[in-house]
Amino acid sequence: MNWKIIFQLSVFGLIMAVATISLIPEKVEPIFWLFIFIFSAYIIAKAVGRRHFLHGFCVSLVNCIWITAAHILFYTAYIANHPSVAKMSAEHPMLPTHPRLAMLIMGPLFGIGFGLILGLFCFIASFIVKKKAAAY
Repeated sequence: MNWKIIFQLSVFGLIMAVATISLIPEKVEPIFWLFIFIFSAYIIAKAVGRRHFLHGFCVSLVNCIWITAAHILFYTAYIANHPSVAKMSAEHPMLPTHPRLAMLIMGPLFGIGFGLILGLFCFIASFIVKKKAAAY
């Protein structure tokens, strides 16, 4: 596993974690993520020799740590700019009065879900992108 690449690519998750608090509207956020996923898949396919899916999956798991932490720490500002999340929190069947705890529980589940997607992107990119030539 190339943990250096994983943590370097997870910086995009950290940037998005902070940017989605108040800068990036929730309707535009998926477009940003699509570009990040494509770029990450390209980098992983170019730099990593094997286990492309696993590398992409791990990037998303690290991203979910950044994103969940930022959204919990800055919950008030985040919720003010994300009405659908506020509605989802209020309608949560088990924790409607504890939205931060609900985020703490749901964050890793989203991380796993998006990890499967990014892993698939990386797996597909590994067939499309040419690897770096080996240095002799």
